[in-house]
Amino acid sequence: MHTPRTGLLALTLALCAAGTQAGDIEKAVDYRQGLMNVYVYNVTAMGNMVKGKTPFDPTAFARHAKDLATAARLDLLAGFPEDSINDESDADDKIWLDWDKFQQKNQALRKESARLAEIAKGGDETAMKTQFKKTAKTCKGCHDNFKH
Repeated sequence: MHTPRTGLLALTLALCAAGTQAGDIEKAVDYRQGLMNVYVYNVTAMGNMVKGKTPFDPTAFARHAKDLATAARLDLLAGFPEDSINDESDADDKIWLDWDKFQQKNQALRKESARLAEIAKGGDETAMKTQFKKTAKTCKGCHDNFKH
């Protein structure tokens, strides 16, 4: 038997569930943007050294490389649930249309950033710069395909 009261309860529960889902999606977007900010911070610092905009400091470079590799091991994909397309994000709809390719790009960043962190431990400036360029290329490859 449906009464106005049970109808109101059902509507309230539905709205709460939708609000929770929207809140979860907003948190996921915040998570992915936060993680991307960590990437940008570290890549920019290393890139400035590689480009000669700041003095090359192998210790600082190694720290940034380690932090980038650590961040790249986090589950970035969790920040891209279905229905998380939003105007405040630079994420292109193509991410969800070509999820396998997006996952491959994420794996490439993990691999190249881990290699960068390992090479940076050795302190060889030429090797560090060479691997940085490979790592930065993985970032650019993802942005070229999945960022607007």
